[in-house]
Amino acid sequence: MFRAYIVEDEPLARDELKYLLVRSKMVEILGESDNFKDALEDIVKMKPDIVFLDIELSDDNGLSLAKQLETLETAPAIVFATAYDEYALQAFELNAIDYILKPFDEERIQKMLEKMGKMLHMTNKNIPISPSLNDNYKGKIPVLVDDRIILLTYADILYIESSDGKCIIKTMEQEYKVNEALIILEKKLSNTHFLRIHRSYIVNLDHIAEIEPWFNSTYNLIMKDNSKVPVSRTHIKELKQIIGF
Repeated sequence: MFRAYIVEDEPLARDELKYLLVRSKMVEILGESDNFKDALEDIVKMKPDIVFLDIELSDDNGLSLAKQLETLETAPAIVFATAYDEYALQAFELNAIDYILKPFDEERIQKMLEKMGKMLHMTNKNIPISPSLNDNYKGKIPVLVDDRIILLTYADILYIESSDGKCIIKTMEQEYKVNEALIILEKKLSNTHFLRIHRSYIVNLDHIAEIEPWFNSTYNLIMKDNSKVPVSRTHIKELKQIIGF
């Protein structure tokens, strides 16, 4: 069962969503809020698996809250539940797993929960993975491509990019468009040679060929296939500590 939190400033919409989620028998509602400040404090304490987030809040924008939640050590999965379809691209750039429009449809919510279930199942799946950084090349990661589960060897992956609402896993041979949020893939890759170096990128440290200084104290990573991956300023310190430059 998923542990959920709802952020919605319209009482009727909040009650409707809560009713449909409880009715699914797949969700436990940990709490709810109608504003940014209380929601952030509750989510940090309660650590829900998933947050249902409206975009137009009375005191702020739900996209801003999503950016804050993405930085948490135990970041929840985000589902935007809103009346506005024009924010969909921005929402998926923030690694939202879904975008549900009002008025809420029970069948649509059920499909979203089933999708979430597949993602969490694969995250916790008992597939041999590397027990330590030194064993990185022995591990495999399960990824959802369309309706198939594909096992990719860690060592074959150059980087993962979040783009247009999907993640692209880049290997030396090909690209895989997967139906999973970057935050889900990041959790699968914890304790491996992979590092989040940008809001939209995770890289395999073993495939970095060169570090190129860029504008405003940022860097680009040049990978072994000559592709370039940006490093944001918020991730530079960690990268320097790990690589030692």
